[in-house]
Amino acid sequence: MPVIELRHVEKHFGDLHVLRDINLKVSRGEVLVVIGPSGSGKSTMCRTINRLETIDSGEILIEGKPLPAEGRELAAMRAELGMVFQSFNLFAHKTILENVTLGPIDVLGMKREDAEKRAMELLARVGVAEQAAKVPAQLSGGQQQRVAIARSLAMNPKAMMFDEPTSALDPEMINEVLDVMVELARAGMTMVVVTHEMNFARRVADRVVFMADGQIVEEGAPDEFFDHPATQRARDFLDSIKGH
Repeated sequence: MPVIELRHVEKHFGDLHVLRDINLKVSRGEVLVVIGPSGSGKSTMCRTINRLETIDSGEILIEGKPLPAEGRELAAMRAELGMVFQSFNLFAHKTILENVTLGPIDVLGMKREDAEKRAMELLARVGVAEQAAKVPAQLSGGQQQRVAIARSLAMNPKAMMFDEPTSALDPEMINEVLDVMVELARAGMTMVVVTHEMNFARRVADRVVFMADGQIVEEGAPDEFFDHPATQRARDFLDSIKGH
């Protein structure tokens, strides 16, 4: 059974048809990387998976269960899907340790002592354990994004969604975040990653999905997609980014 499945998903923003008949399955332990030009619907699709964006029609299933529309059931299912955004969304007035323990204590009901022990293990895993007593403003962008990843991991998610997690970072900080994501992938985390980082896609993805104009145009193994794209739309896109 797929961890995540989208069936015939449609989405409009007013007259703009942003998702057109999206059908997608993500298997347990799979790293799915979604690429495509700006405005292709990548981020919107990612955000519909835990209903940060509603859909007009179709169905989204998490481990075979339809995604609830609202209420406590939706909150419970959301807690099982980690989400890391372009902006780090850390609580500015709380320490790094408090940011990571908040969800496990409030949502999962963990004891503070257990939550703090787990948080420190995760902060060490992403390389920022020594920053635990600081507030977010005292950290670099790359460090803040690694804290955001640790915060998601603290909820023991079934899958992790990454919506362009490096696009707001300075170039020298991008690799420190990608390195953490590579380690997660190797450890078997189910991941859906929307990114412009083509080297990451080629190196880490089990499957690449190429979107354009709200549709999935092509999907396949990374080497096959990057070396032998099947559609003209994908060829044009890959040609356009080669110089960057």
